[in-house]
Amino acid sequence: MYTVIGGIKSRTLRVLWMLEELGLDYDHVAAGPRSPGVVAVNPAGKVPVLVVDGTPITDSTAILGYLADKHGALTFAAGTLDRARQDSMTQFLLDEFDAALWMAARHSFILPEELREASIKNSLKWEFERSQKTLVARMAEGPFLMGPVMTVPDIILTHCGNWAETARFPITEPKLAAYLARMRDRPALKRALAQ
Repeated sequence: MYTVIGGIKSRTLRVLWMLEELGLDYDHVAAGPRSPGVVAVNPAGKVPVLVVDGTPITDSTAILGYLADKHGALTFAAGTLDRARQDSMTQFLLDEFDAALWMAARHSFILPEELREASIKNSLKWEFERSQKTLVARMAEGPFLMGPVMTVPDIILTHCGNWAETARFPITEPKLAAYLARMRDRPALKRALAQ
């Protein structure tokens, strides 16, 4: 049994969705960042946290990688060229999509008000749109990012796509918009969002 700590309006949704895709049992403790329950298992106070046999695992990407490897699903085998391509896609998404959205969030409501730079969002949106063009050129012929098999990067990208919509970062590439529409229809994602 896994315990997932964190609210669904955070990267915790990635972990909940993956567990739903895998059909695994878990407990979900909806807790906000830096809350006492979170700090007790992650001194940085960040969510999500996955607790496995009393051991906390932090960072959504590390958790997704652990679950994929442990259960042999939503991933290619370690040491294969397909896995190298998958890991490359994961890093690209974290660097180009997640990072831009996170920086915008920091300058919107996370940093102390006197440290926020609202004008930075314009350059982040520009980078986000440019990154979409690169992504579309890298996408395999679907239905998933890597081709016929859903993998960890699909969860990360769809989460970023939903985050972008909330943050008013436009999705400008029709192929990406169509992909996101398909992914948002997945029953496992709907179950995770219903929590």
